[in-house]
Amino acid sequence: MSEIGGVITAMATPFREDGGVDETAARELATHLVEHGSHGIVVAGSTGEAATLDDEEHIGLLRAIVAEVGERAAVYCGTGTNDTRHSVELTKAAAAAGARAALIVTPYYNKPNKAGIRAHFEAIAAAVPDLPLIAYNIPSRVVVDVPPADLAELAEIDNVVAVKQANNDELGPIEGLDVIAGNDDAFLPTLEFGGAGGILVASHIVGPQMRDMWDAAQAGEIERAREIDAGLHAFYDVLSVTTNPIPIKAALVMTGLIPHGGLRLPLVEANAEQSAAVRAALAAVGAAVAS
Repeated sequence: MSEIGGVITAMATPFREDGGVDETAARELATHLVEHGSHGIVVAGSTGEAATLDDEEHIGLLRAIVAEVGERAAVYCGTGTNDTRHSVELTKAAAAAGARAALIVTPYYNKPNKAGIRAHFEAIAAAVPDLPLIAYNIPSRVVVDVPPADLAELAEIDNVVAVKQANNDELGPIEGLDVIAGNDDAFLPTLEFGGAGGILVASHIVGPQMRDMWDAAQAGEIERAREIDAGLHAFYDVLSVTTNPIPIKAALVMTGLIPHGGLRLPLVEANAEQSAAVRAALAAVGAAVAS
């Protein structure tokens, strides 16, 4: 199983003005991310609006990004859904399309119990025994929390190798799993306890700084890493001024990294107040804003 870690950007999915996936813009964005600090990219995660991509769009986008940057960076794919059968087929397709690993969110809406969550991961793992799986614990979106003891039990499944921990209250080492920060503000704390890295949103814009933070932590320069992190918290904060990925898409348009906005309903674009907050935060981190 390949190592998973470092600065991994949960890439936003650009859409065309007609609402279709803009694979050209996605390729350009992926190249920018790899050239500006990202060790890897997650395609079709929460930030990538996976919930409103159909399977053809999902896998087509993955193929495009693998073709564009797969030789220079690790490309992972979100393939978890609230239907185990669907998750199995989507994960198999992602493996065939070149994903380095699959990100499997805890099933949402169904509200499965511990046994159901375990069975869900076992079914997916059995279908793709050679593909590393990253469990994704994000109770704020799926209602169900998978506590550290239960995550450690998922590590008993051979190819469940890591967890994206998006519950800051339970952040810490987990036996048998590489821990990956699921929130930008948890990236440094994760590095401080020896975690593997982060699946991040702010790295779309401040990727070089987050890569410097990673490099400093790996070199044992924790105070330097803390200094970098302290300068980024205002930007982390603005990315939750409303539901992700609304703020980061606004930031990407303002900086010219994607040609125009656009989210799929029920998500809507940032309003004037939210946009002003994003613009101010971009200025604070020295990001050039397109006219």
